Amino acid sequence: MELGLVGLGKMGGNMRERIRRAGHTVVGFDRNPDLADVHSLEELVDSLKAPRVVWVMVPAGGPTQSTIDALGELLSPGDVVVDGGNSRWTDDERHAEELAAKGIGFVDCGVSGGVWGLENGYALMYGGDAEHVAKVQPVFDALKPEGEFGSVHAGRVGAGHFAKMVHNGIEYAMMQAFAEGWELLEAAEAVTDVREVFRSWQEGTVIRSWLLDLAVRALDDDEHLGALRGYAADSGEGRWTVEAAIDHAVPLPAITASLFARFSSRQDDSPQMKMIAALRNQFGGHAVTAAAGAEKGADAPGADVDPPVGG
Repeated sequence: MELGLVGLGKMGGNMRERIRRAGHTVVGFDRNPDLADVHSLEELVDSLKAPRVVWVMVPAGGPTQSTIDALGELLSPGDVVVDGGNSRWTDDERHAEELAAKGIGFVDCGVSGGVWGLENGYALMYGGDAEHVAKVQPVFDALKPEGEFGSVHAGRVGAGHFAKMVHNGIEYAMMQAFAEGWELLEAAEAVTDVREVFRSWQEGTVIRSWLLDLAVRALDDDEHLGALRGYAADSGEGRWTVEAAIDHAVPLPAITASLFARFSSRQDDSPQMKMIAALRNQFGGHAVTAAAGAEKGADAPGADVDPPVGG
């Protein structure tokens, strides 16, 4: 099939390549002309045969809203827009309603896989009407990991981003647990090789996981994470998860505590947040902050909240 893809950053660019490897045609647009296949949204829409599918992969909030607004003026009845960024699920309902008034379908899709998705595939959680999902299904099949699992039609519009939001909240808590365990091991004089303890857990234990594998990779790069400052940003989805828990009266003590731990990292140089920052860099390519005096290059934090795109 043909697909228009808007946003060709770290995830969008790799997604374009994976879809093309599956034999589909992808026409990509990005504000960076060095990445783009076309020079405007108008040219992207004109290059696709109807009924069109356009996938939006830009930061949540204003950039997503303005892109969907523009596509609403350019697309035709029967076309479908997919929001694959990390938009708040409540925004999906508004976008679907606005586009439906013009006869345009809408599907929201939470995407997980980070910088590793090109080779490993992307976990996909999508919401929307079955007829709209069916038009995008070949792309979902191209992006998902090999095997039976890795994608789900989670429910109506908003369900995909809600599921991805909860996924990221769980991720917060899992990363925090690894970080706390790592700091405790580092503090114990009896333990002389913390990195190899982590490595030993990769086989035969109930906590073996991809996050553990990435923690070992980070420790192989920097055994005591001395080049990092204990600062970890948040994408916003952890906050939304906690807010949704309040709205539904569901207790989330572990996820809430992990979010608050990140807030505390902006006041103190937290050893635990060195591991959180290292893990975020490993799976998503998120910027890290160098420790004072460290020679290893790193990006300084621009804001407390990373613009949510995907990962």
